[in-house]
Amino acid sequence: MVTTPSPPPGAAESSTEQGHTQLDESFREFRLEKRRKAFEDTTFEINFRTFFMDRNKFDGLESEAWAIGGWAGLKTGYFLDHIAFGLTGYTSQPVYAPESRDGTTLLAPGQNGYTVLGEAYADIRIADGYNIYVGRKGFDTPFINRNDSRMTPNTFEAIVFQGKTELGPSTPATTDPGVNKDGMALASDGKDSKAIVAPAPTPIPAFLRYGIGYFDQIKERNSDEFISMSRDAGADVERGVYVAGLLYEKGKFSIGAIDYYSDDIINIAYGEMKMELPFSDDFRPKLAVQLIDQRSTGSDLLQGQSFSGQQAGLKLDVPVSKVLFTAAYTCAFGDANMQNPWSGYPGYTSVQVQDFNRGGESAFMLRVGYDFPWAEGLSAYALAVFGTDPDAAGQYRQDEYDVNLQYAPTKNVLKGLSVRLRYGAVDQHGGDVVTLTDFRVICNYVIKF
Repeated sequence: MVTTPSPPPGAAESSTEQGHTQLDESFREFRLEKRRKAFEDTTFEINFRTFFMDRNKFDGLESEAWAIGGWAGLKTGYFLDHIAFGLTGYTSQPVYAPESRDGTTLLAPGQNGYTVLGEAYADIRIADGYNIYVGRKGFDTPFINRNDSRMTPNTFEAIVFQGKTELGPSTPATTDPGVNKDGMALASDGKDSKAIVAPAPTPIPAFLRYGIGYFDQIKERNSDEFISMSRDAGADVERGVYVAGLLYEKGKFSIGAIDYYSDDIINIAYGEMKMELPFSDDFRPKLAVQLIDQRSTGSDLLQGQSFSGQQAGLKLDVPVSKVLFTAAYTCAFGDANMQNPWSGYPGYTSVQVQDFNRGGESAFMLRVGYDFPWAEGLSAYALAVFGTDPDAAGQYRQDEYDVNLQYAPTKNVLKGLSVRLRYGAVDQHGGDVVTLTDFRVICNYVIKF
């Protein structure tokens, strides 16, 4: 049931955009399960959320709404040490929602409120690290995920196996005070010394995380019903999605791939590598590379014809004290735009409004995030994405500029509160359009017990 990572990461902790899931965040739960009696180990979570959004679109029309709601749920402990159950109900209700300004997806179409039992599942623990999930539940992978960037997240009707295997320790850890972060011995003045033999360090193990499953239906983030995965993608047939993925992790290095196959609809393959570059104890940039391949399958029922599209991405995070500098580049190619029918788009230049994933479109992003040292939990970031012209006629180059301010204290009576202000502007270079603007205010208060 646990659906809310609390507190949300600060602007200098992570450059992953809201609603996105990277591969190294897949195949895992947000917390470790404990072994106590099932009823005593039951956990409850209530997430109060209110969200205001105002978007002025390229065509001059406006979408605006203020909604209130959130979710409440529970997850039992393991009965007989092997089976647990989870339930979560979601709701979003209008506070201010002019019917003429529909389209924010904070509410159901027509600016209507909704309430739905979005999670009802069994968690079967085969052994430690090996679980089967059956029923309706939220999942997080690059192309099937909660996409939790409105009032309530996506959830799915599925059967999924997830596992984790330790491959054995080999890389030095950094727990010994006599060695630096790379396992080198330190001289008495704190400098690296080749003349001193370091004590045997504690090894860092390597892990394999993996998952395989079948996803039959999805409840979209502003819906109160579950529909076929293929219908949600846009096809007039009912098909599910087969998913299989593998992730190798060792310290700060990870590499993996995941594939999504829907018969007659689409196949999406995603691969990603992340690594830390330990130039020194104080300078450790993080490099990430991603590859995406999408193509039609079988009878080509999604678009009525075969299609193929790809995107490659590169991202560099450079942390400096309380500041995180990020640069990213993506390039989409093939004969179709990239798609994300069941998730937020995981591309490195996908930001608040645009995904920068149209066929032939390249994009370059610069981002600066800062965690304010004088106010615990206060952070901000600003970014700019510069795109190129896509291949399709009638589409034009776009640039996006976003700023974000977030307050998420982790101590005392305000623990569980997060307030976020977001503003984005998209300039289009061509066509008879005006600048798109997008303003959001999001407030969450999470109670767990």
